[in-house]
Amino acid sequence: MVAKMTKVIKIIIIDDEKDMRQSISQWLSLSGFETETFADAGDALKGLNHDYPGVIVTDIKMPSMDGMQFLKKVKGIDSSLPIIMITGHGDVPMAVEAMRLGAFDFLEKPFNPDAMIVSVKKATASRRLVLDNRQLRHELSSGKTIMEKLVGASVVMERLREDILDLGQSDGHVLIEGETGTGKSLVAHALHAVSARAKKKFVIFSCAGEEEATVLRRLFGPAGVEDKIPLIEAARGGTLVLEDVELLSMQVQSRLLKAINMQGDPSETRIIAISNLQEQEKICQDVLRPDLYYRLAKLRIELSPLRRRGEDILTLFTQYAERFSEDYGCESPVVSAQEAAQLLQAPWPGNVRQLISVAERTVLQSRRGGGTIASLLMAESDADRPAITIEGKPLKEYVEAFERMLIDNAMRRNRGSISNVMEELCLPRRTLNEKMAKYSLSRANYLS
Repeated sequence: MVAKMTKVIKIIIIDDEKDMRQSISQWLSLSGFETETFADAGDALKGLNHDYPGVIVTDIKMPSMDGMQFLKKVKGIDSSLPIIMITGHGDVPMAVEAMRLGAFDFLEKPFNPDAMIVSVKKATASRRLVLDNRQLRHELSSGKTIMEKLVGASVVMERLREDILDLGQSDGHVLIEGETGTGKSLVAHALHAVSARAKKKFVIFSCAGEEEATVLRRLFGPAGVEDKIPLIEAARGGTLVLEDVELLSMQVQSRLLKAINMQGDPSETRIIAISNLQEQEKICQDVLRPDLYYRLAKLRIELSPLRRRGEDILTLFTQYAERFSEDYGCESPVVSAQEAAQLLQAPWPGNVRQLISVAERTVLQSRRGGGTIASLLMAESDADRPAITIEGKPLKEYVEAFERMLIDNAMRRNRGSISNVMEELCLPRRTLNEKMAKYSLSRANYLS
C-alpha cells in the first residue's frame, strides 16, 4: 500500500486591487498552480483550517482587515501555514515585522513574476512536507503498519527494511542521512514504530529557520508561553527527531551533548538526527562537533537516492498515479514505453517527493486531456541539471523495470485474472508465473 499523500496545494491570493490579484493568479496558473482569489482577507479566512492544503499570498495594505491582522489570525489557526506578504516601497519595515511574526517571505512591489513563482514553489514544498508529516503521525497513532509505506522491491529497499527492523530494537541514537525527498522522516517514523518505545511520545523538531535562542528554549527550556514543556522532556521515554541537525549552532550542539550525557546509557529520550547534507557533497561529520557526532551516529542509516533504485521507479509512479486518480475521480493515465523509459532515465534530484509531484501532475494533465511526462520532468528538474540522464545504468535494468510495470498494470486492470492477463500480454501461463515470481508479484494482491 502507498500512503495517501497531500492533495494538490492551492494558492490563495488576497489583494483589494483586482488587476494585481488577477495578474498574480495568471502568473501562477501558467506555472501549473491552482489558484483562488479574494478581494477581502476576511472572506479568505472563512475557508481556512488547521490542515488547509494551501499557501497564501496577501497584500499588506488592505481595507477592512490588513495583512498583519490576517497573518496573526492565520497563525492562530495553523502556525505552519506559509504566508507570502506583498509590500509597497514604504511597507518594508512592516514586512520585516511580519517575517518576525512568522511570514514565510515578502516581495516588494514591483516584483518580478519569476521571484513570485520561486517563492511560491518553496512555500508549497514546505506546506506539503508539513502536511505529509502530520498525516504520517496520524497514521502511526492509528496503528497502521508504517513499514508498508516503504515501497520498493530493489535490493536497496530490502536492506533498508532489514536495517529498520534491526536498529528499531536498539535504544541507541540514530543518524539518518540522505538527499532531500528520500523519505528520511518516514524512516524515523518506522524506527519508532518498530521499537519498544512505539507507545511513547514521538516528537519532531525542525532545526531550520529558527534563531539560536528559540532552538535552545524549545529544546531545553525554560518553557515560553506557547511551550508547555521543553521538547527533550516532552519526548522522555520516547523519540525526539531533530530534522536538519547540521544547522545547529555550536552552542546548541554543546547543550545537546550535555543533555544526552545527563540521560545516561541507554538514554531516556532516543534521538533520531536527520541531515540533508549529502546533496551538498558533505556529510554530517563535517559540521558537527566530533563528540556529538559520534553519540548521534552510534547507529547510522544512509538512504539511497531514487536514481539508484531504478527498479522501484515505475512501481512507485504507478501506485501514486493510481492513488491520485482515485482522489480526483478519473482514470489512471496509461504510461507508454517511451514515457516509462523517460521515468527510468530521469535524474530525480527531488527523489520520491519529486516523483509524487510528477505523478500527481500527470494525473491532472491526463484528466484535462493534454501534456506529457517529458514536459513535467523538464519543469521539475533543476535549471542547471539535464532533464534526462542514463547514469551508466545497464539496459537490463530498464527492460526488467518496464516488464514488471506491464505485468503489474495488466494484473490491476484485470483484477488478478490470470487468463485475461495471459491473453492481453500474449504470454503462456508458465512464463507469466515465472515472471511474477521473479518480480515478487502475487495474484492475491490484485483480487477485489
